[in-house]
Amino acid sequence: MEAKEQKEEATKNVRRPKVINTTITRNTNDFSQETGNIYETVAMLTKRANQLAVEEKKELHKKIEEFSTGTDTMDEMFENREQIEIVRHYEQMPKPVLVATQEYLDHEMYYRNPAKENKEQQAIEALENEVIAKKK
Repeated sequence: MEAKEQKEEATKNVRRPKVINTTITRNTNDFSQETGNIYETVAMLTKRANQLAVEEKKELHKKIEEFSTGTDTMDEMFENREQIEIVRHYEQMPKPVLVATQEYLDHEMYYRNPAKENKEQQAIEALENEVIAKKK
């Protein structure tokens, strides 16, 4: 009975994003509005999807370790029902790239490019210096 309770607890704690679990055609203009460049948006989505994938992998390994017996050897491989069900649950979750895309479209992430910010700041400082030089 205790193993069943652990399994239920494990599946309750899992992040359940509300994302359509299929690939659909998207309007590319929606992806270039915030950044001004679709390639930067794709790079941003890729980084976020990688973050989500790493988080999911850590969660999965943590939950699988909870149900491992610790006495497994290569000769004694057997199926652990709880581990199999947890893995199936993770397999049915939306892929990280779909979650990242939905987060972007729902404005749950923001765009920041330090390289562009530095260039803009340098341009502003150059203009300020030019104005100061003209006043002298």
